[in-house]
Amino acid sequence: MAKISLVNIEKTFGTTKVISDLNLEVEDGQFVVLVGPSGCGKTTTLNMIAGLETISAGTLLIGNQNVTNVPPKHRNIAMVFQSYALFPHMNVRENVAFGMKIRRNPKEQIAEEVGAVTERLRINQCLDRLPKALSGGQRQRVALARALVRRPGVFLMDEPLSNLDAQLRVEARSLLARMHRELKTTTIYVTHDQAEAMTLGDRVVVMHDGVIQQNSPPLDVYNAPANRFVAGFIGSPAMNFFDFRYVDGALVDEAQNLRIVLPHDRRRGLERFQNKTVVAGVRPEHIRIARGVDRGAIRFTVDVAQHLGHETLLDVRNNGRSAVVRVAPTEPYVIGETQGFDFDLDKIQFFDPETGANVGRSA
Repeated sequence: MAKISLVNIEKTFGTTKVISDLNLEVEDGQFVVLVGPSGCGKTTTLNMIAGLETISAGTLLIGNQNVTNVPPKHRNIAMVFQSYALFPHMNVRENVAFGMKIRRNPKEQIAEEVGAVTERLRINQCLDRLPKALSGGQRQRVALARALVRRPGVFLMDEPLSNLDAQLRVEARSLLARMHRELKTTTIYVTHDQAEAMTLGDRVVVMHDGVIQQNSPPLDVYNAPANRFVAGFIGSPAMNFFDFRYVDGALVDEAQNLRIVLPHDRRRGLERFQNKTVVAGVRPEHIRIARGVDRGAIRFTVDVAQHLGHETLLDVRNNGRSAVVRVAPTEPYVIGETQGFDFDLDKIQFFDPETGANVGRSA
């Protein structure tokens, strides 16, 4: 196991800078997830840690060793890629043992390690099969086993579950979480899947345009996003955003004759927006169908209902505004009708309309 430190890391391709002054510390034994949209720099960052991409500027430490210019084979890391990259002519046993054979480990040690790891990953019944005779989930486990037998100081994983179907992804996430709990190996995991980020990571690092937007525990990223980008990216369905004028402790929309009075503890940081526009961010589960007549309720017309069994998602609109509301399947609503909705004012987030920064940042 090893601590990883990226200090003022930059990466350029020609004249294009894709990573800018990136600073990140991954503690010994942590599971850190890099998440963000395509092109945000997460895979490039992982490849620099692995030594597959050169670092244009900055310092990379693994443990107490500066490995900025050290070849990959001397970094004591193991990688699992999106492509399982199994040798098609080798059976499972041979694929898993390949790295140990290259390093000329004793045959007895190889047999012991391969047996222990394949049993843990529940592929010990497949040792004599070729990759073509395995399911996608089994191939993914073989790739993991091949990395595990090395007993590396660091695991680097680049979207290893993206080729699996939905059910297998859930099973594989559970497998990875259990594996990390048992082995406590420092792990950096790249994904664009929010569910993987939220369920696997001790910390979630959200990236955008080569810059870290937030580095926090999963629930903090969800409940207290650092800025509007993080708020809109993390969460499915995404957070809803509404422009209001802030007047004397209330959110005001004159067009709807709407005035939402905020509790005193939710006004922190809003003083400088007096008589100015502020962006309110509300997650779908924090919008509720209003009971009775309430001047603090915002009026929406229900356009579409998406029934998911345990919940219903309502697509609603009003005067150019649109939102998604998550309600219980028993909640009353009528498609095409306009009705009132309340915000959960304890959960609402506020963002600067110019910088996108979270104002007050309350979890």
